[in-house]
Parts: sequence; structure tokens; C-alpha cells
Amino acid sequence: MSKELSAQLDPLAAQTAASAWLRPAAIVLSASALVAACAHVALPLFFTPVPLTLAPFAVLLLGLLLSPRLGAATLAAYLAEGALGLPVFAPGPLASSGLAHLLGPTGGYLLAYPLAVTLVSFLWRRSGRGFAAALACAAAGNLAILACGAVWLAVLTHAPASSAITLGVLPFLPGDALKIAAAAALATGFQRLRRQTR
Repeated sequence: MSKELSAQLDPLAAQTAASAWLRPAAIVLSASALVAACAHVALPLFFTPVPLTLAPFAVLLLGLLLSPRLGAATLAAYLAEGALGLPVFAPGPLASSGLAHLLGPTGGYLLAYPLAVTLVSFLWRRSGRGFAAALACAAAGNLAILACGAVWLAVLTHAPASSAITLGVLPFLPGDALKIAAAAALATGFQRLRRQTR
């Protein structure tokens, strides 16, 4: 290869490498901002330390839209932002932030987000990609979030499993059904739109 050709290819290779890195980084940052925005749409419940938020909806939607690796990176970045003290977590009854919030009563739900988004994405990519499949995949991810949250709550409060389910699962089921349906509808609608514009 001539020196002239090599000199022309080097900047091109560097530019390609930079764009290959910048696009996923931009997706991770914007998607983690979406989760943070949804987390702040919160309704505190007087009978449980766990607020009702839209964050699980964002996690399920991202699982249906992103690859497993990109989804996991997004939610890991979200947790890192929160652990560093950035105001990305839902406001709760306890005035805690950063790592203290992450290890508080809602910690199990939060720590389940990377697992849930990866599970949803993995299942979705192996499904028929229809609305029913999106519902099933999102429901599986939501179940993972609720299960981890309830187990964490039981361990943290030394409550029996029945109390943890009563405080950390049952109050959220009606709202979660709506979040699952909304995430599935948006993801399948987006997929249909992409097919039409190709």
C-alpha cells in the first residue's frame, strides 16, 4: 500500500471508529435520561415505601427497542448516575440520594432494571415480533422487576414474604399491566413504522 493511500485511509478509519463509538454512547445517555424522566413521574403511596412511577415502563420499552447489550449498558449507566448522586431516581418518602437511595427500600427494583431490560430484549429478538409477543416479553421483564423488588424489600425490612408481596407487588399490578400494554404498543408501532419507511 502506498504512503498516500495509507494517509488517506487512516483519518477515514479513525472517523469510522469514532462514529461507531459515539452512536451507542449517545443512545445510552439519551435512553438513561428517558428512564430518569419517567422515574420523576411518581406517585407516593402512603402504605408502602415504594412509589408508583413510570420508570418500569421506560425499562420495558427500552428492552423492546434496544439490543440486550445496549439495554444493559443504558440501565447500568442509569444506576451509576444515581449512585453518584445525580437526581435520576424517583423522589421517595425518605430524603436519601445517591448510593443510600440505591440501597434503600426501592433498591431491589432499581438493581433489577439491567436484568429486566436484557431479558425483555433477549426474548423479543427470539419471538415473532408481534403485539402478543411484545406483551409476553414485557410481562416477563416486569415480573423480574417485581420479584427482585419484593425479595429486596423482605430482606431489608425483615418482613415475611406475604408482607413483601402485599407492599411491593400487589399495589403495582394494575398500573404495571397498563405500562406493559403501552410499551408493547409503542414498540410494535415503531417497528411497523420502520418497515414502512425502508
